[in-house]
Amino acid sequence: MKITLETKFVGSLGPITLLEAVEQLRKHDLACTVAADTVERKVSLFSDCVERGFTPLRSEIMAAYYVAERDATTEAFDRGLITRAELETKHAALARQLLT
Repeated sequence: MKITLETKFVGSLGPITLLEAVEQLRKHDLACTVAADTVERKVSLFSDCVERGFTPLRSEIMAAYYVAERDATTEAFDRGLITRAELETKHAALARQLLT
């Protein structure tokens, strides 16, 4: 799938294009703060993907996916929704997915 500014996503209020989402963020002057360790993990993953020959866009998508999935799984564990074994299994599966 080629991502363009006209690519539609399902937002919290329904379908929206990437261009519309960016315009809304700019209109509301929304800022995003991300913990330094999260940025470092993503940068590291991005670099690894590029070194393995993936395009920068694909590398960015893979790194973002990995960090989001890992954080969501960790949060689920912290909230008592999954067991430690499930957490470790998911983290191992994500690592394998990234390396293939």
